[in-house]
Amino acid sequence: MSLTVDLGRRIELVSMDPHFNDISIGLYRQNLDAGLELVVHTYSQRKGARERIAFIAGAMAILGGMKQLPGDYERLRFFSGADLPIAARRVFLEACKCPSGTEVKGRPLNIFDKKSQSQVDVRSLGNGVYQVTMEAKTDQAVKRAPAIAAGLVKLSGAKLLDALPPQLGFPDGQSKDALVGLLLVRALNVRAVLREEEATTSRGVLSAPSAQKE
Repeated sequence: MSLTVDLGRRIELVSMDPHFNDISIGLYRQNLDAGLELVVHTYSQRKGARERIAFIAGAMAILGGMKQLPGDYERLRFFSGADLPIAARRVFLEACKCPSGTEVKGRPLNIFDKKSQSQVDVRSLGNGVYQVTMEAKTDQAVKRAPAIAAGLVKLSGAKLLDALPPQLGFPDGQSKDALVGLLLVRALNVRAVLREEEATTSRGVLSAPSAQKE
């Protein structure tokens, strides 16, 4: 009997999970007309696979500031209902890097940037707007602030605002501290993130149910 189910449209894939038997895990978008609702799913029938998927969904809730929804599958959405598939994909990929059983914590809105040798601070201004500032006042630090803001925009799907210090805003006007803190780490080097995603995607495709049975 076929185990294929209608999960919606796949928007991201981890073809080999290094923390659980190299199973394939997909992120799917459901209810295209009702905002962004997501499903985390694997076709693997290995013992413990369902627990691994449940852990990843829980990690996404913490790392991205998302809400887990009831149902037969591991379903999530942003608390505000924001339609941010780009950000959701990144939250999923980061959650898949966490070994099951480890403590998952949200990340702060500040980080040290080696390129500018400066602390980066991202401050919520309310209404979904965030401002990027650098502790150092060197020319390099001044140039890095807009680049980091642009990186956050690229990874989140937010919009870059016309302001100095640089600002970005989320279209739903709601704060997303957990999401911004998560993406800030990657915003320092967006090119490396994109190369990593290309390498991950090229490893394979989501296997048919029969190919993932134990």
